[in-house]
Amino acid sequence: MPDWSYHGIFKPVLSKLPSHISREFIHKGMSLISSLPQGPHIIHFLGREECSPRLKKEIDGLVCVNPVGLSGKIDPLLSGTSAFTHLGFGFIEIGPVTIHPARNSAYPIADHHKKQITFQDPPESIGLKETLKKLKKHSKKQPFIIRLSGSPEEISSMMEHLDIYADAYILEGNEQHPTIHSNKPMYLSNPDMTDRHTLNNQDTAGIVVEEDELDALISRIRSYREAYPDLSIISSGGVLEPCHALKLLNAGADLILLSDGYVFSGPGLTKRINEALLDDLNDHPPPQKGWFSYWVFGLFIFIGGLLALLFSLTSVILPYDEQYLGMQRETISGFNDSIVKFMAHDRMTLAGTMMSGGIVYMQLAYHGVRRRLLWAKQSIDIGASTGFLGILLFIGFGYFDWLHLVFWLILLPFYIHGWVHTRETRGTPSSGNRRNHSNWLQALYGQLAFVVLGFSFVVGGLTISYYGVTSVFVPTDLLYLCMTPDILNEFNQNLIPVIAHDRAGFGSALFSVGLLVLTLSLWGFQQGSRWVWWTLLVGGLPAFIAGIYIHFAIGYTSFIHLLPAYIALFLFVIGLKKSYSFLHQEKDMI
Repeated sequence: MPDWSYHGIFKPVLSKLPSHISREFIHKGMSLISSLPQGPHIIHFLGREECSPRLKKEIDGLVCVNPVGLSGKIDPLLSGTSAFTHLGFGFIEIGPVTIHPARNSAYPIADHHKKQITFQDPPESIGLKETLKKLKKHSKKQPFIIRLSGSPEEISSMMEHLDIYADAYILEGNEQHPTIHSNKPMYLSNPDMTDRHTLNNQDTAGIVVEEDELDALISRIRSYREAYPDLSIISSGGVLEPCHALKLLNAGADLILLSDGYVFSGPGLTKRINEALLDDLNDHPPPQKGWFSYWVFGLFIFIGGLLALLFSLTSVILPYDEQYLGMQRETISGFNDSIVKFMAHDRMTLAGTMMSGGIVYMQLAYHGVRRRLLWAKQSIDIGASTGFLGILLFIGFGYFDWLHLVFWLILLPFYIHGWVHTRETRGTPSSGNRRNHSNWLQALYGQLAFVVLGFSFVVGGLTISYYGVTSVFVPTDLLYLCMTPDILNEFNQNLIPVIAHDRAGFGSALFSVGLLVLTLSLWGFQQGSRWVWWTLLVGGLPAFIAGIYIHFAIGYTSFIHLLPAYIALFLFVIGLKKSYSFLHQEKDMI
């Protein structure tokens, strides 16, 4: 559940419900998605949670892809753990686990005004038996640190059962009991700083410092770090913004556990922290080899769109079209001038879509692939591969113009060269975002608008392609032409195949460009990425101008027919307005 959907769709509704009901609704919903055959890929597609190798953290034998983990307080019933393993955490806390269930304790209380959750004592626990049952179902992707609560005898017994799932343990209480031993790292929760015997015990790997208030948490971490420099420190709580996590790590924490902040700031907090950590590393790798081939690929698509625009504004019907039809444009116009105008309508919308797609490809190549960003490469690959496959839509009409084939043959070598030489691209984005300021929140609504816009283009492309290979015309088309398909066939049996060919070409191009807009909107919204905003603006103008202008130029102004374009334009304007400040804002100060 990315932040644009959490804050823009779900949170306004779920915040009105009791906290435990909204919690289980979200957790079970995410787990349901993750359990689907392609569920993890869906989650990754929506959120992109991969981490840079430079964020890897190793302590006490634990290998974490990043230092950010999830507190067990967020998921005491383990109803969402199967989903959380796919959300980019470096490690996950399980528990507290008790021998017997503790389900009669009061539910946590969320104060949305103070952005604080009051967790009741004793906390919820599903008990050892149910914990084992749930852990058996999970495919572990990161270390599990299991928190245990109970008497020394109960803790030792639980360790025996949980050891195959645990990578480390957190023990509640102020001291390490001499009868508790494990070959896994053991961390003490909020121990007494003056108990040097316990903290110097060789079985104690480190400390978990838990506080709700950030300044108090930082102060305690510094005190522990100064007194016990050899012990690992895990902080829990106090993080509502990326800058809070950076301060805790700078104060001496080795790992951090998100709790309240994950609920109030949103599931994207983990990703934002990782992007801020990478930004602080100030890494500037050399340009990725092969990016220029991708850029030339986009340039040729843009030039192809310009040529198509020129044809749609002049002759509309090309010589090889006339050869296939067996008649010239003047003959068709003499029969029904609206037919030529209608064909200009399809060809100009295709031209605008191609020009928009070419701009987006070039921008992704220059600003993304050149900087070794994996998401930008994959966005190009998704758009290009679906665009090439669109050529299959032309086969069934009995009409396949040679210009399309030549165009794809020109494009293909550049794409293949780019794809081959960027296969090792693994870079992840950094971000100057450090705070939950109003620009960040507004940008989430802008991002939501662009995600919906990209998705609508994908659906629109599929719909137009479907009509292109079936009935060809929608009812408003026939009203504009004032003719039925039978009359058109009677006039020239090759005319509908040519129109269907145009429809298939436009549908395929719109589908491909829709995927570009969708992936750019899902994966490219990092603070300071002004190139993303300009890509969306400049890339969107040709498609909107050509698509809307031609309808008025030929008099095809049916409100129902143009309604999808009006809605898309509204989303486009809202997305640009809401995201401008965030995407143009420089790095936040902390």
